[in-house]
Amino acid sequence: MDLSSKIRVIEGFPIDGISFKDITTILKDKEAFSYTIDTLAGLVGEGIDYIASPEARGFIFGTALADRLGAGFIPIRKRGKLPAETIKHDYELEYGTDTLEVHADAFENGGKVAVVDDLLATGGTLNTCCKLVEKAGGTVERIVVLIELTSMNGREKLEGYDIRSVLTYDI
Repeated sequence: MDLSSKIRVIEGFPIDGISFKDITTILKDKEAFSYTIDTLAGLVGEGIDYIASPEARGFIFGTALADRLGAGFIPIRKRGKLPAETIKHDYELEYGTDTLEVHADAFENGGKVAVVDDLLATGGTLNTCCKLVEKAGGTVERIVVLIELTSMNGREKLEGYDIRSVLTYDI
């Protein structure tokens, strides 16, 4: 299946000059969604204990992958959304900073982790996710994304990590 044909491209959203890749068209197509999860699972591979994903779109793919692979799922959330003790990591945004958190006991006994998200652009969110996994005692085995925007140079912030993407766009 050609997944790129299942992604709706919206020019000028959210601002002029952006070519937005809308994944909701994959999500509503049960065959395309199942194929996407199978494809992502193949990139994750075997021997992973946990899938860790940032909210919100990362949860869509991360939870389905965890179920498909028989792994645990670890949510990485925005500040103040997790109820138990957390580990925090601040990161730079275009205009300021933000914070992501993971439960401090997410990886009590370590574990091999695949960090999964829908998109790799500048790498800031995924880099923060990897730092949180490591601070919490997990080992990042790989990063897996549905879409990589290669011209955004996100791999530069993720040097040293095994990064796998299903689709690439040079926007």
